[in-house]
Amino acid sequence: MADEIEHKFLLANNEWKKNIQQSLEYKQGYMISDHKRSVRIRISNNKAWLNIKSATIGNFRKEYEYEIPLEDGQEILNTLCEKPIIEKTRHLVTHKQHTWEIDVFKGDNAGLIIAEVELQSIDEPFSKPSWVGREVTEERKYYNNALCKNPYNNWKQA
Repeated sequence: MADEIEHKFLLANNEWKKNIQQSLEYKQGYMISDHKRSVRIRISNNKAWLNIKSATIGNFRKEYEYEIPLEDGQEILNTLCEKPIIEKTRHLVTHKQHTWEIDVFKGDNAGLIIAEVELQSIDEPFSKPSWVGREVTEERKYYNNALCKNPYNNWKQA
């Protein structure tokens, strides 16, 4: 059993780009996503994972992740997952003792950028870099499974 403790933020500026240490391309799709759980496939760097999460909104969730054969992951992503597929580039940026994940979305979610920091415990202190803006951890629409159902590009039209 694994716990995920993370905070999500919008970005205040582009200063984070100066400190990118690594960038990874991700494609992920959801087979199940409801008020209790999500089951997704994620592909990156020629590897695939099956991920199961509780659908709790907030900074604490249960999460289980298992590597699966790449060909299986690609087939599941293409045939069993809801559309649109989430596509993004994840940039890793270290600030003090934490590595921040900056997700720059593509496709139907192009224009959205979210910063996340994962913690070891709920009460673990962390320093917010100057490029971090408003926290959106409690806002469901910023979660990847919600972006699959209501992509960011639809928000602009509302």
